[in-house]
Amino acid sequence: RRNMISNIFLTIEEKMQKSIDALKKELAIIRTGRATPALIEHIKVEYAGVPTPLNQIAGISVPGVRFLVIQPWDQSSIPNIEKAILRSDLGLTPTSDGGIIRLNIPPLTEERRLELTKVVRKLAEEGRIAVRNLRHEAVYELKGLEKAKDISRDEHKRALDQLQKLTNSFIADVEQIGRGKEAELMTV
Repeated sequence: RRNMISNIFLTIEEKMQKSIDALKKELAIIRTGRATPALIEHIKVEYAGVPTPLNQIAGISVPGVRFLVIQPWDQSSIPNIEKAILRSDLGLTPTSDGGIIRLNIPPLTEERRLELTKVVRKLAEEGRIAVRNLRHEAVYELKGLEKAKDISRDEHKRALDQLQKLTNSFIADVEQIGRGKEAELMTV
């Protein structure tokens, strides 16, 4: 009996963690005034006829707070990398000297910071919704176990309390991650 409840919790906790990881990944892409490889590593570059993530065809380093250096492993890919960066919605202009590409990360305007803060809040809200939906999924499964008489009413109630604690913990994580990103955006 405990095993059935444990399995539900293991599955739900794993799914909730995946929601948190997905949120972190989405937030990493949002540009703050700081240079970070996460900003551009996902950009798809046409390489040998295949759209390939930038971090698979070049090294990306952060020599300073305000700029990135991209070192392609194949020099012939430089024009395609530049095109891909210009096409991205980051609003960054690459400059290259034949061997490497430099990307200056200009500080964000106040207006852009506020726009991005709204995006962060929307993503955090989607994260909270995802966690709550997973909670509903577990509630449904636990209710099924009780209905089938696989667990007692008391076990069901204890499991629901435990589930609520787990949910609260993940929602607190979402809040903390969102606030952290907002603070990062507002730091000039």
